[in-house]
Parts: sequence; structure tokens; C-alpha cells
Amino acid sequence: MIALQANKKLDLVSLASIPLIMTLGNSMLIPVLPEMERQLKIGSLQVSMIITVYSVVAIFLIPVAGYMSDQYGRKKIIIPSLIITAIGGLVSGLAAWFLKDSYWVILIGRLLQGIGAAGAFPIVLPLVGDMFKSDDDVSQGLGIIETANTFGKVLSPILGATLALVVWYLPFLSIPVFCLVSVVLVAWLVKVPRRADQKKVKFREFLSSMKQIFAQKGRWLVAIFTIGGISMFVIFGSMFYLSSKLEDDFHIKGVLKGLILAIPLLALCITSFITGKYIQDNKRLMKWLSFTGCVVQTAAITAGATVDNIYLLVSALFLGGAGIGLVLPCLDSLITGGIDKEERGTVTSLYSSVRYIGVAAGPPAVSLLSKVSHQAVFYSISGLCAISAVLSLFAIKPGTNAQKTENVQHFDSVHRGTGRSKSTKPGPA
Repeated sequence: MIALQANKKLDLVSLASIPLIMTLGNSMLIPVLPEMERQLKIGSLQVSMIITVYSVVAIFLIPVAGYMSDQYGRKKIIIPSLIITAIGGLVSGLAAWFLKDSYWVILIGRLLQGIGAAGAFPIVLPLVGDMFKSDDDVSQGLGIIETANTFGKVLSPILGATLALVVWYLPFLSIPVFCLVSVVLVAWLVKVPRRADQKKVKFREFLSSMKQIFAQKGRWLVAIFTIGGISMFVIFGSMFYLSSKLEDDFHIKGVLKGLILAIPLLALCITSFITGKYIQDNKRLMKWLSFTGCVVQTAAITAGATVDNIYLLVSALFLGGAGIGLVLPCLDSLITGGIDKEERGTVTSLYSSVRYIGVAAGPPAVSLLSKVSHQAVFYSISGLCAISAVLSLFAIKPGTNAQKTENVQHFDSVHRGTGRSKSTKPGPA
């Protein structure tokens, strides 16, 4: 294993704070939702909107933020987005603190948080690709970013439940503090490489470029988008189901509930970190680890359908989390390494948008399925995992070095005369 470029370690730590905070900003509210429902005197559908409005607005604005980051620079989008996220948390927290009927103002604050989230974490992925020259460093860097994201998921239920013990709206008020720390770190420590030859691209030219990218690389891009979206669906759907089951069937609440919810996510976090450190730039390894992770997910979730014992259920989800931890860093590296820097922000943002669709769809879909049966939940999820396995096996096909060179020459010839330099490190064939 090759060590990360030494003078970029502080940059990477600073960037890793962003996915951590963005994940906390949404996921740590989940264990607090029942208390919010009681305090705000609203129904379950209304309280679910506190989560949904954040994710839905991000789905639509992430591609816009990605395009803007390609044109105007990554930090110029990330820092204002973090500030907007902080303002959103402050609006929601102060409304809950001082207003009697605060529900709609809380939603406005959550809307602002979603706008900020759209321009923060999704832009981190292409920025890591810009920062490092070595594909090994890029893969390791993305692994650390993905680990920070998953660590946020591990920490969220525990931190959210703990803060709510003080006062139920404290999770809202903690977001501005976290964002301020991240703004200082990014502004002070992250040094974005300057590209003197970078040119502004008209939107029509940008759309044409996107069409060419998907015409040439659409098969594996769509496969990666789909697998990423399914992975998020599995994470949030299964955690939502486990959360409900712990409270309804086993009467486990508060911090203990948060600790149990963190167990499968801890497996995801550890596996993601190890995978990111060892895949380097080996795209064949990425393909087979992705396939293996999808198979492990499928087997684990299928096993979960056959058990009702809480220990066995958590064990099955722990194994499924480890499978997802194999998949996500590989997808990040494949998509970041396979797209030229000029379009990288937009394409990775489209990928992040699809992941948010999985986040938004998982809990309501599982809620409906759980009314049918436990088996309906787990067999449906395992079916999606099986689709991911098939896509990773047949749609992601890393070529030989000779094939890569040929692909690069063809890609350059298509774009010759545009005045934009192209990457010599294409992704899967």
C-alpha cells in the first residue's frame, strides 16, 4: 500500500469533515422524530417531512451545484453551501426554541439545509480527484471520505439521542457549530490546484459534452449510479425498519437504541475504510470487490428474512453493512477516475443525486412493506441487492491498458479543437 501524498493529509481531513457533518445534519434527527412529533403536536406524515424535505431539495440541486463547481471552482461552491447549511440549522433550532407553532418554520430551515447539502458533500468527491495526481492517492482519499460519511451514520443515532436528552431541538442548534468548524478547516487548509487553462463552458456545450460522455460510458455509469442508489436504499430502509422494530417490538429507546442501530453501520464504516486504503487504482479489483459486496448484501438480507430474533437480525444487518462497505469506495473511485476533470463535478453530482433518491425512498418504501410482513421487507431489499450484483458483474468491465489507451485516443479525437485538455485515465470500458 502506498502512503498518501504527505502535504495533502490536512486537506483531506478538512474535506472529510464535510460528509460527516452533512450526514449528522440529517441522520441524527431520526431517533428524535417521535419526540418531535409529541412536542410539535403533529402526525407521523408531517414529522417525516422534516427528513424528506432535506433529501428532496438536495436531489434536484446537486447537479446544478456540480455544474457550477466545474465552472467556478470547488471551494467557491462548498464554503457558501456550508454557511447556508448552518443558517438552516439555526432557523430550525431557534424556531423550535422560541415559536409556539414552529413546524412550518422548521421546515423552511430544513429546506435551507438541503440547499446547502447539495453544494457541499457532492462537490467533495471531484475535489479529491482534483487534488491528487496519483490514482492510488485518489482511491485512498475517496475511501477516507466515504469512511467519514459512514462514520457519520454510525455516530448519528447515538449523538442525536444524546443531544435530545438535554432538549429535543438541540440537534438543530448543533449543526451551525459543526458547519462553522468545517468552514474554517476548508478555508484555511484545503488548497485547490490551479488550472490556468480552465475555461468557462457554455451550457449548450456542457449538455453536448454530457451526451458524449454517456454515449461512450453510459453502460458503466448507469450501472454505478443504480448500485449507489440501491446501496443507500438498503442502508436507510433497513435502519428505519430496525429502529421501528427495536421500539415497537422490544421497547428499546433512547441512547441504547442508538447504540444498537450503530452496530451495522460500524461494519459499513470499518469495511469502507479498509477497502479505500487497499484498492489503489486497480479497477479490476474494484469491480470484483463491488460484485462481492453486492453478493454479501444479498445473502445477508435474505438471511434476515428468515429470522425474527433480534440478535440474529442485527447480525444479518451487520454482515450486510460490511458488504455495502466493500461497494461504496469502489464506486467512488471508478466514477471519479473515469471522468475528465472538466465534467467530474457534474457527473459525480449526478451520482450523488441518485444516492439521495435511495435515501429518500428507503424509509417510506419499507414502511409500506412492513405493513405486509417482515419477509416482504427483507425479500424486496434482497431482490434489489441481487440486481446490484448482476449490474456489477456484467456492466462494469475494466479494460486492458491497451484498450484504455485506445479509448483515450478516441475520446481526445472527439473533443479535439475544444480547447479543453482531457484526462488520460479513463474508467471502465
